[in-house]
Amino acid sequence: MRRTAALLSAHCGRSIPLALADVLVCPLSKQPLRYCEVNGSLVSDSAGVAFPVLDGIPSLVPKDGKLLDDQEVKSEQESSTRDSSG
Repeated sequence: MRRTAALLSAHCGRSIPLALADVLVCPLSKQPLRYCEVNGSLVSDSAGVAFPVLDGIPSLVPKDGKLLDDQEVKSEQESSTRDSSG
C-alpha cells in the first residue's frame, strides 16, 4: 500500500497526506485501492471500478466511479504486476 501513497504523492503533489493515502479503501468493497498512472485514478480491482483523482483529491463517491470492463481490468492488473516486479 505504501506504493499507492508514493505514486499519489508524486503525481498529485502534497494534497493527499501519505497517512491518508495508506488507508484509502474502495467505498464499495472496502478493499485497498491502487493508483493507475495511465488514467490518474484509484482502481478497486475487487469491484472493477476506477475513481477519479481531481486536483489531487480522490473522489470516492460511488456514483463518480467508472466501471471497468474485463479487458481494462486485465490490462491494468498486468501493468501493475510489471511495475511491481521491475
